[in-house]
Amino acid sequence: MTQASNVPRVVIHGARGRMGQALLLLAPERSDLQLVAAVSRSSPAQRVVDGVPHFASSELDGLPAFDVAIDFSLPDGFNAILALCQSRGAALVSGTTGLDPAQRDAMAAAAGRIPLLWASNFSLGVAVLSELVERAAAALPGWDCDIVESHHVHKQDAPSGTALTLGACAEQGGANPRYASLRAGDIVGEHLVQFTSLGERIELTHRATNRDIFARGALHAAVRLVGRPPGQYRVRDLLT
Repeated sequence: MTQASNVPRVVIHGARGRMGQALLLLAPERSDLQLVAAVSRSSPAQRVVDGVPHFASSELDGLPAFDVAIDFSLPDGFNAILALCQSRGAALVSGTTGLDPAQRDAMAAAAGRIPLLWASNFSLGVAVLSELVERAAAALPGWDCDIVESHHVHKQDAPSGTALTLGACAEQGGANPRYASLRAGDIVGEHLVQFTSLGERIELTHRATNRDIFARGALHAAVRLVGRPPGQYRVRDLLT
């Protein structure tokens, strides 16, 4: 596919992980970005795959010019891509989990120089849900708020990061959320936020049936983050 020369140039950092592989597969479908490099921890078996140059994480200085990096790596690789984005003046979209307090402080400081987004969930539907939860909590003072999340049997953390993010939105609106977690079968991810009062109940629900939604959301966010002023952004800030 021929792409316009002025579309954002994208680097995928953490290319061998589950999300990295999904991003490599889905990025070529989009005409509004140009994939210029992929980075993984170890040296690549092939230097160029489907026209995309591949690099080891030790070779970051050799990356071609780029406008935004999408990072789904590991905590020990996060500092290097954050530093590179700052030195290049490029935007950063990251979903790397397990960052320590020092890394989160570094990310907040970097947001003074570059546009930056970190999220626990890149689903566009969850981004809309988080806004609805905050609005509902603010409009329904005194109502009970419960968040029930369901995932596959192999997921270790509970509540999920997305449930905690939704809870933070509820708290922002003045609610005091309670959490329940279910681990069963191969559930990709379901989140129910319930507001209850005497005689009535509101339920806000998101169900994920395909993990590709997270990669598509990250690509969407990356395209829309480029050109923004420095700062820390949320997925919901980049919906349109």
